[in-house]
Amino acid sequence: MAQNSVNLDDLMQQIPLGDLAQRFGVDESTMGAAVQQALPGLLGGMAVNAQDAEGAGKLEAALGKHAPASGTIDLNAIDEEDGGKIVNHVLGDKQGEVAQALGANSGDSTVAKLIPVLLPLLAPIVMQFLSGAFSKQQSGSDSASTSGGGIGDLLGGLLGGGSGSQQSGGGLGDLLGGLLGGGSGSGQSAGGGLGDLLGGLFGGKK
Repeated sequence: MAQNSVNLDDLMQQIPLGDLAQRFGVDESTMGAAVQQALPGLLGGMAVNAQDAEGAGKLEAALGKHAPASGTIDLNAIDEEDGGKIVNHVLGDKQGEVAQALGANSGDSTVAKLIPVLLPLLAPIVMQFLSGAFSKQQSGSDSASTSGGGIGDLLGGLLGGGSGSQQSGGGLGDLLGGLLGGGSGSGQSAGGGLGDLLGGLFGGKK
């Protein structure tokens, strides 16, 4: 199990924060804050999609189209068009709401403005990272897919504890499930939950 362990710090190391900061005219710490707010939105959306076998299968197939990367990604090599398609698939017509909720959680208007434009830039990096991590997971444990884990477990671990975190108070998967799944009550659940949840995810790192 240990060899399959990955976390958000591993993913952050592949993101060209300096180049992104330069492109958008902000300092690196501001960009880092924006990226840390945006990533759980993408990962959580993927986790929601991977909750059923069909969605997990489609995500795993999509990972096969993204070559694993090592080290920091070259910003100029990122395919923003592909990133936009990934975001559309993962978040659908709720991407605006998700970005707004993520931005509201930051408490910083500059960070909030960066999140919508960062999502399509970060999405290909996330896919490349997950592709490598998933390959390692599968080669390290043949039981991952047969036990109902696989990509869902990998995403759960990145978001802070896998299935255990969902049982203890819902978590990002439940919240994004409300947003992405529609339903009359989804707006209310998004209002308070996302800020508290992401604060919990990243509170220990500050």
